[in-house]
This record gives sequence, structure tokens and C-alpha cells, in this order.
Amino acid sequence: MSKQSHAHWSSKLTFILAATGSAVGLGNIWKFPYMVGESGGAAFVLVYLLCIALIGLPILTAEWLIGRRGQENPVNSMADVAKSAGRSKGWVMVGISGVLGAFLILSFYSVIGGWSLSYTLSSVTGGFTGQDADAIGELFSGMLGNPGQLLLWHSVFMLLVIGIVARGVTKGLEGAARTLMPALGVLLVVLVGYGMTTGYFGQAASYLFNPDWSKLTGEVVLAALGHAFFTLSLGMGIMMAYGSYLGEEVNLLKTARTVVIMDTVIALGAGLAIFPIVFANGLDLNSGPGLIFVTLPLAFGNMTGGMLLGLAFFLLLTFAALTSAISLLEPVVEFVEERTPLSRVGATVVAGVATWALGIAALLSFNVWSDVLFFGLNIFDLLDKLTSKFLLPLTGLGAIVFVAWGLDKEGVRKELGMDIYDFSLWNLITRYVAPIGVLAVFVSSL
Repeated sequence: MSKQSHAHWSSKLTFILAATGSAVGLGNIWKFPYMVGESGGAAFVLVYLLCIALIGLPILTAEWLIGRRGQENPVNSMADVAKSAGRSKGWVMVGISGVLGAFLILSFYSVIGGWSLSYTLSSVTGGFTGQDADAIGELFSGMLGNPGQLLLWHSVFMLLVIGIVARGVTKGLEGAARTLMPALGVLLVVLVGYGMTTGYFGQAASYLFNPDWSKLTGEVVLAALGHAFFTLSLGMGIMMAYGSYLGEEVNLLKTARTVVIMDTVIALGAGLAIFPIVFANGLDLNSGPGLIFVTLPLAFGNMTGGMLLGLAFFLLLTFAALTSAISLLEPVVEFVEERTPLSRVGATVVAGVATWALGIAALLSFNVWSDVLFFGLNIFDLLDKLTSKFLLPLTGLGAIVFVAWGLDKEGVRKELGMDIYDFSLWNLITRYVAPIGVLAVFVSSL
């Protein structure tokens, strides 16, 4: 596909909704609220926002800038922008690792998306009603042990993703963002509203927002750094791909600030939705992903109106998973479409089926292939570790270093619409602070 026929977002609002949808994923619904509560409440939130400002925001802006300049898939964009700046061809590896990271992540992310679909159905059919902790635990372990069931839901989830992405930028990505993001917002408001009626909303708010500075250890600061990086879908080629559909009229920095704020508000809102239910039912907060698939279903199954609340919650989870999954498939599809003779639909089917096939290996690691280990890890965990510990941080680091050190400073300043004083601060952050922050995340995760 030529640059002249390259698609563009129809409006700034739909781009913001799509970028926020990419950022808002499963981690926002359970991981971020849990991290906040465990790590000092408001004290952690303030450190996290500082990390977002110093690392997340600059890298997000840098990835959009590369994508917008290149107007092609992340691999071609990196190659073209590096060539026009007179830089080494080796910079193309940043684009390659981003697209590869998105492909690998979606393969196992789709399996978890399938879990949320399965639980949406269970909440409707009364699968949680009146069950005790053992029965709910057995429901989850039984699902993981059943390859046929996992394959069914993984396939349904990937079909939804493929169906949306195949429709293109305007009808597919934008259509999904305009539908799913408002729906996600409404469901979140409904669940927070219910939380206010439990009598434990104040306790939940205190847990999330009462600052406890004594909990702010070096480890917690590193966790805030890591989450500031991962929550914005950085290092996955996504934001380069989304940036390639942007026009020159969009102010990258202001738009990035809006996305960051919306992402954080939704994540904190999820905490205000989940924690009142947890506190009201005397449940265990410290259960990680199990909070979603074991702890909360137990609560939904034994409360008045639990069926409707369970449905609302798992729909929320599914919508969050879908908006992220769509964005993960997009850079892979854009790459295939622009590097082969395939149409948009053909490229989506090829990329989607390849991702689905790798996902089968990931889901079999919970049952039939549980004994198949690489470096002591099953396939699902191997894909997770390879991407989160290596590909994503190194891709994000490459993008920010390239923009900060490889591009003409005056050209970047004008493109970002900054005066000389603001740009001096930007230079300091992008050349030194953000790269050191990403390196800290990378080294600590090893």
C-alpha cells in the first residue's frame, strides 16, 4: 500500500479513544488498583504519575512522532525515518522488535481474553450462584485443565479481534473505540455506583487514596516505573502504528497527556469498583489474577443482584481485553499489508490465524503440554517473560533514544510545538531521565 493511500483517523477524538482503549487493558482492571493499595495508596499514585510524566509520556510521544513521520508500519517507518535522518539501517530493529512483541503478546493475551468471555457466560447462566470457595476455585482450575474449552474461547476471542481489525482504521479501529470505550465507561460508573451502596466505599477510597509514605521503598518505585511503561502499550509497535494514521494537525504532547489522564482515571475507577465488593465480602485482596477469576466470582455468587453485577464486571473486563487486543493485532496487520500483495482483509486473516495458532501452544501449557518447559518456564510464561522483560523495554528504549539523539533537535521542537525553554526540559528528560528509567526497569526485572 502506498503512502498516498495510507489511512488516517477521521478525528482527534476517535484517535484519543483508540489510544486510550489500547492503554486500558486487563492490567488496569486488577493490577493497578492492587498495586496502589499494596504500595502506599496516594503516595504510590503520586510516584506513578511522576514516572508517567518522566518516562511514559515522552516515549508515547516519541513513538507517535516516528509513526507520523514514517506514515507506514513500524518497521518501514523506523527504516524510512532513520534513512532520512542519515542514521544507521540498524535502527529498523526497533520497529521489528515492536511488531514481534505485539504478535507474541496477543497470542497469550487472547487466551486470557477467552477466560473473560467464558466468565461472562458463566455470570449469565448462574455458574457462580451459591457456590463456595472450593467450587469457584474448581471452576477456574477445571477451565485451565480443559484444552477444548480454552481453545473454544481463545478462538471466539480471536475471531472478534480479527473481525474488527479487518474492517480497517475507520470502520474497524474507530468503530470499536467509539462503541467499546463509552460502554466500558458506563459499566465502570455502574460498578462504582454499586460500590457506594456496600457501606465499604469509604474504606476502599481510603485504601486507594490515603498516602502511606512508609510503604514507598525502592522496590515500589521500580514497580511504579514499570507500570508507567507497560500501561501505555509502549514498546509494542502499537503507538507507532497508530501514529502512522495521524495528521500533522494533532498536537502530540497535549494528546498524550489526555490519554495518560484517561488511562489513570479508568484504572483508579476500577479500584473503586472492585475494592468495596472485596471488603464487603471479607475477601483476599492479595490474590493477583485470582482476584478476578476466583475471588470476585465467589462474591458475585453469594450477593443480592450478583448475577447482574457479575455480568457487568466481566463485560467490562472483556471490553478492556478487546480494545487492547485490537491494538496488538494492528501493527502486525499493517506490516503484513504493506510488505505483501495482500489486501487489508487478507493481511488480517494471515496475521490473526498465525497469532491464534501460537495461542494454542500457550493454552496447552496449562494442561496437555504442562511438562513442556523452556528455561524452567511453560510456553505461556515464556511468552510473557520474553516480551515483558526483554522486547518491550528494549523497544521503548530504542524509540526514545532514537528520537532524542538521532533526529534533528530543531525539527522535533517545531513538530512538538514547544518553545526553547520547554524543549530544553524535554531534551533533558528524553536524553537522560527516560532512558535511565527504562534501563532501571529492564535491569531490575532481570
